[in-house]
Amino acid sequence: MPGDPREVLTRPAPPPDATVAYGDHPDQCADLRGPAGEGPARPLVVVVHGGFWRAEYDRTHTGPMAAALAALGHPVAQLEYRRTGRPDSGWPDPLTDVLAGVAALPGLAAAAWPGRVAPVPPILLGHSAGGHLALYVAAHAPETTGGVLALAPVADLAEAYRLDLDSGAVAALIGGGPADVPERYAATDPSALVPIRTRTVVMHGVLDRQVPVSMSRSWVAADRAAGGSATLIELPECEHFGLIAPDSAAWPRVVTALRSLLGDPPGIDAASSTR
Repeated sequence: MPGDPREVLTRPAPPPDATVAYGDHPDQCADLRGPAGEGPARPLVVVVHGGFWRAEYDRTHTGPMAAALAALGHPVAQLEYRRTGRPDSGWPDPLTDVLAGVAALPGLAAAAWPGRVAPVPPILLGHSAGGHLALYVAAHAPETTGGVLALAPVADLAEAYRLDLDSGAVAALIGGGPADVPERYAATDPSALVPIRTRTVVMHGVLDRQVPVSMSRSWVAADRAAGGSATLIELPECEHFGLIAPDSAAWPRVVTALRSLLGDPPGIDAASSTR
């Protein structure tokens, strides 16, 4: 993608069709985008945004990708949740919010678009910290999740703490390091929650400087060693933000992976893209 890859974080997008609440806090909400055209009911796609769980990043930066998915005929919900750095948000608010939102959104979306949202668990599409949250929901509430597409996920919180990703982001979320609150890491770290029984595809750019691709490699290996079936797709020329930019070279691969989870052709080209 030409120019600054981070440009997608501030790129404008068409307004959502509706905003719904799944709780009483202002951040317990989601933007809904209806599927374009006519067609059968399809599973809801829940987009869980990243930003290292920090308050300065919200769901608006996923507007371009959500609009692009809706244009392809998918009903889409951009999930918001309470984030770190605000006095009215703390442990474990981001985690409990995403659990509640994922459970509630299929019904809320179905009420907004009668006949267009299939009565099945949604597919979770999480980027970066949102990938962590999607894996967390799949581990703790698999009955609410039809599949996970984790884009550059923070899949190992203990390692992310050790690497000090985004200058203390994990400590801000969890409330300390693994030695300080080991029980919290045991309950929330995807590396401690394998195997994930929900269908899971992990996609990661080799050039990623925000979340190293080694984290996805080790997590998928651990999941498979524990009896899971997670799949890793590595993109050699992709960095962190191209995964959520609809005009990037990576975007067609994201769409193909999502459709594989939805059961749509074409599937993932295992010979050329997986490890």
